[in-house]
Amino acid sequence: MTTIKSSSGDLVMSTVKFNVLVSDDLAEEGIEILREKVMVDVQTGLSEDELVATIENYDALLVRSGTQVTERVIEAGKKLRFIGRAGAGVDNIDMKAATKRGIIVANAPEGNTLAATEHTMAMMLSLCRNTPQANASMQAGEWKRSKFMGVELNEKTLGIVGLGRIGREIAKRASSFDMKIIGYDPFITTEKAAAMGIQSMSLEDLFKQADIITVHTPLIKETRHIVNSQTIKTMKDGVRIINCARGGIIDEQALADAVKSGKVAGAAIDVFESEPPKDSPLLGIPGIITTPHLGASTVEAQKNVSISVAKQCLEVLTGGSAKYVVNAPIIPADLHDSIQPFAILAEKMGRLLVQIADGRIQKLEMIYGGELGSIGPSSKLITHMAIKGLLDPILRFPVNMVNASVVAQDRGISVSETQTAESAGYKNLLTMNVVTDTGNLCISGSVLYQGGSRIVSIAGYTMDMIPEGAVIISRHLDKPGVIGRASTILGESQINIAGMQVGRFKAGEEAIMVLNVDGDVPEGVMEAIRGMPGIYSAKFARL
Repeated sequence: MTTIKSSSGDLVMSTVKFNVLVSDDLAEEGIEILREKVMVDVQTGLSEDELVATIENYDALLVRSGTQVTERVIEAGKKLRFIGRAGAGVDNIDMKAATKRGIIVANAPEGNTLAATEHTMAMMLSLCRNTPQANASMQAGEWKRSKFMGVELNEKTLGIVGLGRIGREIAKRASSFDMKIIGYDPFITTEKAAAMGIQSMSLEDLFKQADIITVHTPLIKETRHIVNSQTIKTMKDGVRIINCARGGIIDEQALADAVKSGKVAGAAIDVFESEPPKDSPLLGIPGIITTPHLGASTVEAQKNVSISVAKQCLEVLTGGSAKYVVNAPIIPADLHDSIQPFAILAEKMGRLLVQIADGRIQKLEMIYGGELGSIGPSSKLITHMAIKGLLDPILRFPVNMVNASVVAQDRGISVSETQTAESAGYKNLLTMNVVTDTGNLCISGSVLYQGGSRIVSIAGYTMDMIPEGAVIISRHLDKPGVIGRASTILGESQINIAGMQVGRFKAGEEAIMVLNVDGDVPEGVMEAIRGMPGIYSAKFARL
């Protein structure tokens, strides 16, 4: 028996059995958390072919850096809903393939922050004081003090490329050595960096000024080989370079050549383009310290990331959301509570639109008004949920916040967003307009501070509709008897009317009626309502 979340957010009991595959070594603390709720198989060291052959049986896959989650693996995982990376980097997971399939990919970026930070500081100190080389010399029976003359960190300029969690923690520790801290991160403002004691600057200027450079970015197209033969030429003579982030950020051959030439005084490398790095040009060079990807290798870090990814896995499988999703819109924690109600409303509005709009959908226009007009990039979550509501009811595969935009694009549906201060008198107003091959239909909704969410307009008609349950929406001639006859047909069919909304522009002309009913309405009953004199159209929808 498993506890899952219903669409309303309530916890209910289910007999659904979930199967989770752990294909890399994870700390037992996380695995025990999983075993309390789901079936867990631990199979490490699988080849791609072996993983492809077995993954179809699993709802979730948990990995570290060893397993390569390729497109073949993802396509074979017909039941996969979640891929968890026990650590920060996700470059061993085909994100495009996972996103297209609507599979949530999440990592555990905080669990190994301190471990990676401390290893970077250890590498920095070892690099400046030649500690590993001195130890090797001593173990060989030598006593050569002058050979291992070092330099102090005091008053050196440390350049940090990437000011995420690890970069910021390194800055705090380096400042205690009285180092000057400079940094580059396109997503951190100059003011925020200054508040952390970091002078923000361009990457080019950082390379020119730093005595020691440490990189802490993900490996993406923009960061691959950012340290290369050309950028090394712009650096100070005698610069020292550290990489405890991801292999591939540094061009290994260029760095090896620069150390041999003396342009770079030394390097400390924990990660490699190919691991294990049997043929890396960085091996065997006296001025380069190497460790076998130990950044996250502490007892505490492995426990933390294992627990984090296990908890996120259970959340997703039981209908919740992962804390560190990496292939979906990211909402700042301080905005989550305020954005979530609009995301729920957007999904219901999309679900209503697809059931009452005529024709093939070609375009979705999202308009954020009032206070919503200033939420910036956080609107992406709301838009994705609107697309989910719009497409999920009509497709044979699941649409979620992960793959929503990809699915819309594949179906030729363009999506646009507009943010404006205008809100028709509401503090916040969410408007969705769908353009089809036969016309368009626009609805608006709002989240009221005490009254929950409402749909406040359909096709320009004002109303106060609670977006729940089953509804009949009709357009009719505004004259006596039309509404009454529709109510009679429903009553004769034992269908109870729970609520009614009527809107019109001018008496005696076209009007709109929204009837909340207590259950599904058979097509025969709908046909009877459509056949009434004065009824122009009538559609049933379930929200």
